[in-house]
Amino acid sequence: MSHFPQSHVSYLTSPNAYFAAVPAPLLSTSDYAQGLAAGQRGTLARAITLVESTLPAHQALAQAVLAAVLPRTGGAVRLGITGVPGVGKSTFIEALGLYLVEKLDKKLAVLAVDPSSPRGGGSILGDKTRMPRLAAHERAFIRPSPAGGSLGGVARATREALLLCEAAGYDVIFVETVGVGQSEVAVHGLVDFFLLLMLAGAGDELQGVKRGIMEMADALLLTKADAGNEAAAARAARDYAGALHLFPPAASGWTVPVGTCSALTGAGLPEAWTTVEAYRAHTQANGYWAERRAQQQLQWLDEAVRQGLEGRFYEQPAVRAALPGVRAAVATGSVTPFAAAEALLGRGAARAGWDAAFAAAVAAGDLPEPDMSEGLANEFDRAGQ
Repeated sequence: MSHFPQSHVSYLTSPNAYFAAVPAPLLSTSDYAQGLAAGQRGTLARAITLVESTLPAHQALAQAVLAAVLPRTGGAVRLGITGVPGVGKSTFIEALGLYLVEKLDKKLAVLAVDPSSPRGGGSILGDKTRMPRLAAHERAFIRPSPAGGSLGGVARATREALLLCEAAGYDVIFVETVGVGQSEVAVHGLVDFFLLLMLAGAGDELQGVKRGIMEMADALLLTKADAGNEAAAARAARDYAGALHLFPPAASGWTVPVGTCSALTGAGLPEAWTTVEAYRAHTQANGYWAERRAQQQLQWLDEAVRQGLEGRFYEQPAVRAALPGVRAAVATGSVTPFAAAEALLGRGAARAGWDAAFAAAVAAGDLPEPDMSEGLANEFDRAGQ
């Protein structure tokens, strides 16, 4: 192999290294838009990869693509699905998804958010392996995404991916949560209908889920009502229905139903989708459907502003210079986190050119905050030297 450049030898022994090193070229805005309008799954996958990128150039192109396809969005039913670990979310999603694409001729997109490792940041992204039949169906599109550091496990670009799926002609979109912490709260802000999956016989049913999550649910389903577990599931459903009567009325005017289902036998799946359709008819008639989507748009705006401000703040040279020392001071307890944050924030964003003024103030040891500890002032001095 002497006639091959040495830099290419590793690619012969590890072909994946070559493909990882040479990413697919970016398309133009019109190419992305036309491909999505044609329902091309390859273009959809590439567009989602684009909006997931944190590179500034990719983000600019992603926003141009979203603006181009925006008129084609908004027509899908957005269904959030969550549940306790072990409830069988992926199995349920595959069973219900196959019912929709095979029996009702729907086009289904599944945005499944995988939890990222808190240590290495890695994510398994194994949802396609848990839904093999649905993943192979021509009318279904499954996209696992790493949760990263986003609130409660909802991937940063899930909102944009949802819009891209609508632009590609998918009329039903599932958003599966990681089922931990506050991911349910974040997903609730993305979807029209929020489905909570529960498991009978896994402890005290009325104490096994937070009240706040139950209050957000538009329907509850007891899964695995099969193999002799039918009676237990029915009892748990009655208990949940009784508990829900104690909750205040929902703003939608909708009475939350409780049912049972089996992904193994298919029992309860048609009824589950009928419930979603009934909810849509009810809330579109009373105006809540449009009102909820408008509120979500405003929530997305607020979050985008917060993310943008945070990103620009940490990109400032003065902040990047001072941050290691400030972090060390906070970690050793020589200054409180609040005082450190106030010092960082107070150095600037209220005036133009704040980064230069901050750097000059740090270098001169000029820290006007009267309650600032000497330890923190020293850290700022070192950052400016």
